[in-house]
Amino acid sequence: MVSRMQKQCEEILDEWSNKIPTDGSPGDIDVFPYLPDYTGSVVSHTLFSMPFNGLAKRTFSSISELTLLANQAQPFNIPGEQYLPTKKYRRANAIENELTHTFTNMIQERLKKRSTGEINGEPDLFDMFLDELNEVDTKDKNVHPMVIHEIIQQCKLFFVAGYETTSNLVAWTIIMLAVHQDWQDRAREEVLQVLGNKNKINADHLGQLKILNMVVHEVLRLYPPSVEVSRVVEEETSLGEFYLPKGAMVMLPVILLHRNPKIWGKDVLEFKPERFAEGVLKAANGHAAFIPFGWGVRNCIGANLAVWETKVFVTLFLRRFSFEISPTYAHGPLVSLNMQPQYGAPLILRKL
Repeated sequence: MVSRMQKQCEEILDEWSNKIPTDGSPGDIDVFPYLPDYTGSVVSHTLFSMPFNGLAKRTFSSISELTLLANQAQPFNIPGEQYLPTKKYRRANAIENELTHTFTNMIQERLKKRSTGEINGEPDLFDMFLDELNEVDTKDKNVHPMVIHEIIQQCKLFFVAGYETTSNLVAWTIIMLAVHQDWQDRAREEVLQVLGNKNKINADHLGQLKILNMVVHEVLRLYPPSVEVSRVVEEETSLGEFYLPKGAMVMLPVILLHRNPKIWGKDVLEFKPERFAEGVLKAANGHAAFIPFGWGVRNCIGANLAVWETKVFVTLFLRRFSFEISPTYAHGPLVSLNMQPQYGAPLILRKL
């Protein structure tokens, strides 16, 4: 998986390198628009063993539109609103039906190939989903609708986590390192020390990058992929002075939890990766207050994939370029279901 990430990353870094003048002067490039191609390629290859074109791009586009529609509805959160025949919800239902049809066909095709022995190479995550579901008979191309629904939901989660979520996380990590040059230097020194002259990186290398790990954790704290987490109360509960009836929805504002000075200290708004030097629990002063991907059994299934994609990209980026924020950069986090830099990530790049 890491080798696939590296291949897709190198293609983008090569493109950036070609945009920098050959006379040694730096180049001014907005890197943000390129990142979805990296994350989309990784997800489509690791999840479905398919190139990032045609069907894969249409699927990503549909899920992105569905996410946007869900975000537009979120501020109102009127019970039963999704059943109103508005243009927005008609479009959302049409996308859901289209995605169900697309994924169902892909599942049936994959099961057919598995039953006839047409699958070559190592299994991808899609195969793992099918293996984990005991209800699936890999010799029968007729799958129970509930099983298909479960697989589809897992695939959508990976698409969101590996595509939009990760491209935003990569962008914020690069932006923070561009602003905080001391941490960029420290992270690069560590990368060069761990990798040396090795052309290929692997999971063991990533595990040795302690500085980069602290940086990514601090970025996840300040710019969490999930700005809020919603849960449905399964049975009536009393939480302090609050009574929560069964079926009620509880919304936890992650972004406020991650910026609470009572938990993180007076420097809560500062970028200080060193707070994670002794682990997450120590950083949060003993509180379970670091939940960028949710918490518990409902934690985002694609969290590890998102972090790995980010570490691979930033590692290779640090090895090939030094960078700083462009004068055209405007800091404007756009808070939706994900948090993204709405004005892009223009950087001044220099080849190393």
